[in-house]
Amino acid sequence: MAGNATAAPATVSGPRVGVLALQGDFREHLAVLRGLGADAVPVRRAEELERIDGLVIPGGESSVMDKLSRAFGVAEPLKAAIAAGLPVYGTCAGLIMLADAIVDGIAGQQSLGGLDVAVRRNAFGSQVDSFETDLDIPQLGEEPVHAVFIRAPIVESVGEKATVLARVPDGRVVAVEQGDLLGTSFHPEITGDTRFHEYFLDKVRARVGARVDAAV
Repeated sequence: MAGNATAAPATVSGPRVGVLALQGDFREHLAVLRGLGADAVPVRRAEELERIDGLVIPGGESSVMDKLSRAFGVAEPLKAAIAAGLPVYGTCAGLIMLADAIVDGIAGQQSLGGLDVAVRRNAFGSQVDSFETDLDIPQLGEEPVHAVFIRAPIVESVGEKATVLARVPDGRVVAVEQGDLLGTSFHPEITGDTRFHEYFLDKVRARVGARVDAAV
């Protein structure tokens, strides 16, 4: 894997991947995905979900993202799409949105669900408590992943359906996957290391290939 988000954008010939663009740092994800050759598009309306092969839910404020997704009529169609097998990658707030349970959500906060995990919001503290560390993630190769945590959640419990991909040195879980769903507490879209996005695109391409084979 190249692992370099600063490379010149490839010719768009890859899968169409949406980035939920209601709130948060969706522009950064769009840039990384386009740099990797994906046809990356912002998603704000339910009908746009029908035209994508995968979706990234960015970092931001999970409670605001939840309210906006319901106000824009995206939440229920997205839950259905996830249940039907849409590959989705959530970073930071996006991980919270994908979790089946939120330990400390604000009153009335909901998640989309799909990942068999429970998460705690802002578990590492406020913005001033942001930090960086290296993570060993064998699925992405021998070189450690340099991870940036900004008001990040942690995964407090992992159900039998989900798999742990990474832990910080004190043992807390910060990256998980479950089939075609992927979630990280940190922000790979801002570090220049594209391996998580590449890993997700591999899932999307495999899903598209299986769909094509089934149609033949």
